[in-house]
Order: sequence, then C-alpha cells, then structure tokens
Amino acid sequence: MLELKAPRLDGRVALVTGSSRGIGRAIAQRLATAGATVVVTARSLDTSVAEPGTLRETVSLIERSGGTAIPLAADLEDPHDRSSLIARAAEAGGGLDILVNNAGRADYATIAEMPDATFERTLDHYLRSPFALSRDAVPLLRERGAGWIVNVGSVTALPPLVPYGWFDANGGSTLYAAVKAALDRLTQGLAAELLESNIAVNMIAPSTAIMTPGSARYIPDDYPTEDVAYLAESALQLCHLPASERTGQLTYSMHFPRQAGFRVYAVDGSAELPPPEAPEASHPDLATS
Repeated sequence: MLELKAPRLDGRVALVTGSSRGIGRAIAQRLATAGATVVVTARSLDTSVAEPGTLRETVSLIERSGGTAIPLAADLEDPHDRSSLIARAAEAGGGLDILVNNAGRADYATIAEMPDATFERTLDHYLRSPFALSRDAVPLLRERGAGWIVNVGSVTALPPLVPYGWFDANGGSTLYAAVKAALDRLTQGLAAELLESNIAVNMIAPSTAIMTPGSARYIPDDYPTEDVAYLAESALQLCHLPASERTGQLTYSMHFPRQAGFRVYAVDGSAELPPPEAPEASHPDLATS
C-alpha cells in the first residue's frame, strides 16, 4: 500500500475547540507539529472547570515541541462567546484555514430520565456549536481560496448491535449518539455545499474509545482503548488535500490510516507509531466503511 508522507501545514491557521485536554489537545499538538499556528480554545485559560487540563498547559506543550499556539477562552454554551469565537480566532491568528469542531461534554442519561437542560446542553455542544462555528468560518475560508473543517464524531452514531448490550440499554448514550449521527449528516451535506468553494468537510472519530478526563467515567476498566495519536494523525490528514480529493468522508482513527495508507506519528511528532490494528471491540460496520 502507498505510504503517504506526513503533510505540512506551514503558514496555515487552525482553530481547535475543546483543546485544553484529551482529543482536542492531541489534535492541536499534531497540527502545530506539522507547522500550523493553532488557536486553542476552551472555557478558561488557567483554571479547569470540573476536569483537569488547561489551555496554558496545551500552549506550553506545543511550544516545548517548537510549535506556535494562541489561547482563547470561550464557553460554547454562551451565545455571545459562540458567535464571536471565529472572528476572535481569525484576528488572533491572522486568518483562518482550518476549523476543528471537537469541544463537548457528554452527559449521559436514559431518555425517560433526561432533564431538558441535558438535552439542550447536548445539542449546544455537539450540533449547535459545530453548525454556528462552521457557518461563521465559511466566509473566511472562502477568502483564503481553500479551507478544511473537521468534525469530531463518535462510533456511537452507528446503530446499536442486536442483541442489545447492557450499555445500549442502560448507559444513557442514546441522545448523545443521535446528535453525533446528525453531525455525520451535517458533515456530508456541508461537504456538498462547499465543494465548489474548495472547502473540505470531513469527520474523524475513535474506532473504539479513547481514555480522556471527560470520558473516563463512561469507560469500563476492562474495555480496550486506543492511543489518541491515531486520531490526531487522522485529523491532520483531513486538513491538507483539496476538497476535490477528500471531502464528505466519515473516518475512524484505527481504520483510516490503513485505508488511506499513511504513517502515524506521536502527537509531538517525535516518533513513528506501529501500524494501527482495528480492535476486535470496534463496530463491525467499520470494517467495510
């Protein structure tokens, strides 16, 4: 299989939401290692809200590896912060080429027991914010003559397997999964709308699960998890080809590298990782996706 060289993003500006920790931090690090100026955003600069990790720490990690990062505090549940973020990021970075919609906090509850506030918060994080930020970013990306939007999805968007497992019946992920499925469709529809503008829109999701501060409470101790570097490398690969060559794709971290034929590197670019092996626990539909 053809092995593609890791792309360079020198001169490009990326905004990665929810980048104080976890998946967002890893993506920000990998894009910065490839040469992008990365605007990192979360709810606060220095003080974590309920979870470990801060934007200052993310910036420090990126700069330690020779990259450039700019921190911006923004609460995407706040309509003012949400509506002003793209303009602030473009001003801080000197433009915008890449938008990674990653931010989110999953609050699981069964539908019968779910309060309205949880419903609204889930929509805010996983559908309203990607919609609003993508809409606001389009004019700036068109000005640059090209652009890349990457939405971070979830394998839970795929239908639950029959017979239903315990988590499908009791884990409370139904709404989260439904909104992630809507994000998949938003990705594909927006790709069609923006193809003529040379703006690529794609989705990347874990093939199984990635242990992060926000997800740890939902992942059983014996569940096989994967290295976040595979997802971060996949996100990088979705941020460089013209839309005519790669857009509208729903990709998965441990499957996409083998399918597309690229090598995977640590988030700081320091070492090459082994070729990914799709975990047995991954959804069977991913094998033919």
